[in-house]
Amino acid sequence: MITCKKYISGRNIYRKSLSLIFGQLVLGVLRLVIRKSLKAIFAKILNPRVLVPSRIVRAEGTRGCDQGRLSGYTQKVPILLATTNAGKLAEVRQILGEHFEVIGLSSSESTEEIETGTTFVENALLKARHYHGLSGLPTIADDSGLEVEALNGAPGIHSARYAGRDAGDGDRIQKLIDEMRGVAKPDRGARFTCAAAIVWERGERVFVDHVIGRILDAPRGENGFGFDPVFFYEPLGKTFAEISSSEKSEVSHRGCAFRRLSAWMAESILLH
Repeated sequence: MITCKKYISGRNIYRKSLSLIFGQLVLGVLRLVIRKSLKAIFAKILNPRVLVPSRIVRAEGTRGCDQGRLSGYTQKVPILLATTNAGKLAEVRQILGEHFEVIGLSSSESTEEIETGTTFVENALLKARHYHGLSGLPTIADDSGLEVEALNGAPGIHSARYAGRDAGDGDRIQKLIDEMRGVAKPDRGARFTCAAAIVWERGERVFVDHVIGRILDAPRGENGFGFDPVFFYEPLGKTFAEISSSEKSEVSHRGCAFRRLSAWMAESILLH
C-alpha cells in the first residue's frame, strides 16, 4: 500500500509538472503574439510609410498610353521633382498638368551619389525617398535611360554618364554612334525605359514604362534632349528630336509612366 501511495503521489507530481510546463509554454506564446502585435501597431504610428507598401506598376507598348484626367479639383498640389534637368522638369510639368505645382531641385544639387541601385526602379526610389525625407513634400523621381540590343542593354542605368561625368548630350550621342558603327539596321533595336516613383508620408509607388525604337547612324532633329536625336520611333517615322514636346509626351516612356502616375494621383489620397 505504501508503494502504491508513493507511486500515485509521484504520478500526481509528474502531472502537475507537465501542467506547469504547458502553462508556461502557452503564456510564452501569448506574450510573443502580444509583443509582435504591439510592435506592429507602434511601427505604423512611428513610421506611416509601412501603411502602404511599395508597389511597382509595369506597362509596355509601342504607341501611346492611357491618359489620366483630373476634374473638379482647383487647388494646386505641391510636388517635388528630384531632378536638376530643366528639360525633364518642363516635360513632367506638361504631363502632370495644371493641378500640380511641380518644383525642381536647385542647380547645385546632385543626385549622382544617391543613384547606387542596379535597376531603374531602385534608383528612382532611392532619389524619391532621399528628397522626401529632406523636404517633407510628396516627391517624384524617375530614373530613365536607353537600352540598346546590340550593346547588351547598355548604356542602361548609366545613360547620363555614358561618355563620362562631365560629358554633354552631344558627347554621349557621338559615343553611341561610334559604338554602333557597322551594326546592321535589323540589329539596331533599342528601347527607352522610365521608372517613375513617388514617395509621400504614407507610402510609395513606382510606375514603369518603355518605348521601342531604333538607333540611327546620325542625329536628326533639334528638339528634345539626351539620345532623342538618334532614337527613331517607327510609328511616327521620326526621331524623338523631330517631334514636338506634346507629341513626345503622348508616346514616350517618360510620358506614359508619368501619365499613369498622374492618373493614380488623381484618385489617391494626395488630392483628398
